[in-house]
Amino acid sequence: MRNIGKEVLKQVDEQGRIVIPKKWRDKHLKNSSVVLLQVTDDEIVVKSHEPADITKYFNSLEIDIESDYDNWNDIKRELYKKKPS
Repeated sequence: MRNIGKEVLKQVDEQGRIVIPKKWRDKHLKNSSVVLLQVTDDEIVVKSHEPADITKYFNSLEIDIESDYDNWNDIKRELYKKKPS
């Protein structure tokens, strides 16, 4: 590994893997182990990816259904019947 400022020269193994330096992982991948790879004409860019926080939508939808909440298949069937065209 050769360190060039904010660039590091790394070897790609036989399976196409590279190791991201620990300091970079600690700084840029704080809460996630998922990265986004973007390919352009002449480079591959690796960016940290934070999944969207959808918890604000929990319990925010009210629907009028007769199905038992313990049976997801019945709920799904009823929702498809009520689906607007």
